[in-house]
Amino acid sequence: RKPTCFRQGYLVTVLILFINMATETLLRASAGKVLTVAVGVIGPGLVGSTLIKQVTAQADKLRDLLKASIRVVGIANSKQMYVNADGLPEDNWKEVFHQKGEDLNLHRFAELLKGCERECCVLVDCTASDVVPNMYLHYIKMGMHIVSPNKKFGAGPLDRYLSLKPLSQEAGRHFLYEATVGAGLPVLSTLRSLIETGDRIIKIEGILSGTLSYLFNTYKPGMKFSDVVADAKAKGYTEPDPREDLSGTDVARKVVILARECGLPVELKQLHVESLVPEPLAQLATKEEYMEQLHKYDGDMEARAAAAESLGEVIRYIGKVDMESKACSVNLTSYPRSHPFAQLSGSDNLIVFTTERYRDRPLIVRGPGAGAEVTAAGVFADLIQVIRCHGGASSSSS
Repeated sequence: RKPTCFRQGYLVTVLILFINMATETLLRASAGKVLTVAVGVIGPGLVGSTLIKQVTAQADKLRDLLKASIRVVGIANSKQMYVNADGLPEDNWKEVFHQKGEDLNLHRFAELLKGCERECCVLVDCTASDVVPNMYLHYIKMGMHIVSPNKKFGAGPLDRYLSLKPLSQEAGRHFLYEATVGAGLPVLSTLRSLIETGDRIIKIEGILSGTLSYLFNTYKPGMKFSDVVADAKAKGYTEPDPREDLSGTDVARKVVILARECGLPVELKQLHVESLVPEPLAQLATKEEYMEQLHKYDGDMEARAAAAESLGEVIRYIGKVDMESKACSVNLTSYPRSHPFAQLSGSDNLIVFTTERYRDRPLIVRGPGAGAEVTAAGVFADLIQVIRCHGGASSSSS
């Protein structure tokens, strides 16, 4: 969805970006040239396999629209890899991958992709791995573009993060990661448009987790929080071990990415993160033990919900970047029922940008912030932008 506020500054930026991205396409079209694109996907799980399906289904249309021949030529998981310069078979690529895949070597995988001899080579990291992001700088040096929904680079070591932009500019290659915050929602692109058109960011607040959105949109005083968590887990809204969601680490990574886009040199360990996992339960060995004992702490959450209710407010789990105090946090906070955070339903994300231009009526981006289809679509949009901009000015954040 588009942000609910779509005003002059943002519109001008979108038009400028569209013109810049379209230039390479128009030049190729006028010359009758078709750009050949090789795509390698690391992490063909739910999001990765959905992306492959989307790219395959749209390839013919994009050939006409972008003057680009796009082929997914390689896939890799944590154990094996497979590359075919002619492209993956559309109907049975999973079977071919398992039958013909060789042992994984991330450096070798990139070499094989480059060996496909296509003009534009894009590596897509759909893992949640710490290992693959460590290869990004190497891949850029090899002349590859990188597209990623993996938060481990953008929220990882600051020195590594800062070193990529000048390297990508020198190599003329792009690193795009829109889907790291808000899946397919235009969160990072909206933030960049505000900054690039000269707006001043005052603060960013957001419900940045579909899981925690669902939990607190559902939970009401009088209910048992342990029952709501069990219900969410049964419906597939949480990780197999809900502590991974309730610890707040995933939200914290998204806050770090937003803060760094604003120019704050913040490290993940510097954030104040309020975990919703009681300390004794965090030490339990299994998720089953955690679920069995969670009910013992229902009173703590009930007290917080009741206190908010007495003030006519609701509790929500919020990530915040405060540019005036230069502070970042992740907390369970109460908000009036009139606040946009209190209007959400289901598992939607909602991000509020308060800026110099949007001070009285903050700019809001709202919609599904999780799910394979929307996340893959966000990655796909970045892939298309890479193809449009290939050969033009490099970028490590757009």
